[in-house]
This record gives sequence, structure tokens and C-alpha cells, in this order.
Amino acid sequence: MIIYNVTVNIENDVREEWLTWMKSKHIPDVISTGYFIDHKICKVLVDEEQGTTYSIQYSCESHEKLQEYQKLHAPRLQKEVADKYANKFVAFRTLLEVI
Repeated sequence: MIIYNVTVNIENDVREEWLTWMKSKHIPDVISTGYFIDHKICKVLVDEEQGTTYSIQYSCESHEKLQEYQKLHAPRLQKEVADKYANKFVAFRTLLEVI
């Protein structure tokens, strides 16, 4: 099992709107691609001067399926977020293997 983890720091002035949009639009769009079997959205518990940090974790059965998702769907879905929240967030992605 592979976890595709997206860590996002979002500016506080758009945080609630972003969180609602992620739950109602973006995450369902990612899940509807058929490559993920589960997801979680977690708030990272750190003291920050600017923004709020979240970890969105998508569970995938294999590295091969994740690579296919990244090739076929990720660019379009990432662009939607970048266009909607331009200059309001930073994100980085990591892969985790469940042991």
C-alpha cells in the first residue's frame, strides 16, 4: 500500500473556503479517478505565524497505479488548485509505503 501525501500550507484568509472546496470538489475529483481506495485530511499541529498546514493522504494499492494517476490526472487536478488559489498556498508531495 502506498500513501500519496500532499502537504499544503494555505493562507488563513482563504483557509475555510479552501477546506470546503477541498472536501466538496477537489478530493472527490481525485477519488473519482479510480486510483485511490481511501483518503484522509489532517491538520498538522504546529504553531505557525502564517497560514495553516494540512496533510491530505490518498491510499493507493500500488506504486504503478500511482504513477499512472500522476501521468493521466495529476497535472490537470493540480492546475485547478493552482489556478483557484494562486499565490495563496504552497504544497509538496511525498510518497509513503505502509509496512
